[in-house]
Amino acid sequence: MKNKTSSSVAEPSLRSSQPYVVAAAFFSLLAIVGFALYGLPFFYDFFVREFGWSRAVVTSGNALGKLLVAPLFGFIAGWIIDRYGPRRMMMAGALMAGSALIGLSLMNSLGMFYLFYVLNALGYVFGGPLPCQVLISRWFSKNRGKAMGIAYLGIGTGGALVPLISAGLEKHIGWHLALASLGVLIILIAFPLAFFIKEPPADKIAVKKAEANVPIKAILSNRNFYLLAFGSMCSIGAVGGVNQHMKLYLRDLSFSQSQAAHVLSLILLSSLLGRVLMGILADTMRRKYVMILIYLIVGGSIPLLLMPDFPGRIYIFASIFGIGLGGDYMIIPLMAGDLFGVRTLGRVMGIILVADGIAESLMPMLVGRLYDVAGTYVIGFIVLICVALAGALIVSFLPAETKNTALKS
Repeated sequence: MKNKTSSSVAEPSLRSSQPYVVAAAFFSLLAIVGFALYGLPFFYDFFVREFGWSRAVVTSGNALGKLLVAPLFGFIAGWIIDRYGPRRMMMAGALMAGSALIGLSLMNSLGMFYLFYVLNALGYVFGGPLPCQVLISRWFSKNRGKAMGIAYLGIGTGGALVPLISAGLEKHIGWHLALASLGVLIILIAFPLAFFIKEPPADKIAVKKAEANVPIKAILSNRNFYLLAFGSMCSIGAVGGVNQHMKLYLRDLSFSQSQAAHVLSLILLSSLLGRVLMGILADTMRRKYVMILIYLIVGGSIPLLLMPDFPGRIYIFASIFGIGLGGDYMIIPLMAGDLFGVRTLGRVMGIILVADGIAESLMPMLVGRLYDVAGTYVIGFIVLICVALAGALIVSFLPAETKNTALKS
């Protein structure tokens, strides 16, 4: 009787903390992903103009940072989160990402450029999607998709605001101080909320008891793990290839700084709709089909960039691509949780995010190299279309019924 009473008291306490948990994840993703990840490409044309770097070079910082950081720290970060919880990770990530942008505003050499991009990649691993996914998965059992969707609105909100903020700051104080100001904002927004996060009691974590005993070896021997990893790599790689080059592509079309900022903002505004819509769909239908739909939206929107120009072409692309972008990152941890359980989600997503980070970093470099050789984005964008559609094909081989498949393997 005592245990039953204790449980009934704990449940309201658990629910009362959930809004703060979602808010903390929302603002962490807004700052560390929305501002840091989507904000930096706005400054690429300034890097090209001031330092004389090629497009392959300005996108190589993101690639080098993630290629060095993801394999070395992705597995460690997942283990730390599973063992100690996401709170300390999120605080460290906020400090790293903010300091990286401040450092990039002061750089004067390619070596410094790479150094601060590595720090930014560390901030992303320690304070971005991985700890936020685990945080929400631990606090929610019912409506996990909606909670994840709301938290991931932070990425779209931050990504929609950052080009407008950056354009306004650059106009009045120059790009150096504008970039430093974004770094300070990241720390001020993300660090305090993470500091006050509480960890749920171990016996109240919102998972099924059966999930606790899934060994990582069983996951790595399960073919569904590799289908999920390679499928997500394809779609994330295509998304990264477009995002990292969109500002440069728009400048090639003679868009002004302000016009380009509004297009970039529209993409991320549309991603807000995508996150909400895909979060609802993920709670009402089989997530495999939601994932395929998202990947088809991403692959199906890029051809608009290759069509002859017509009124509204870029804005139609931005709206459709943004919807796919909105659901892309969010659906992966939901699928992983269904396949392998929430208690091992930190380790599973630590590995998958390493793979996704490699794809997200290499594809923009490939597109940049193809542009430097051909002088056009045509070949690069065709490659991105094929990669995104390949992701949808790979995911189609996942089982429709995903509950506890790791346990049955």
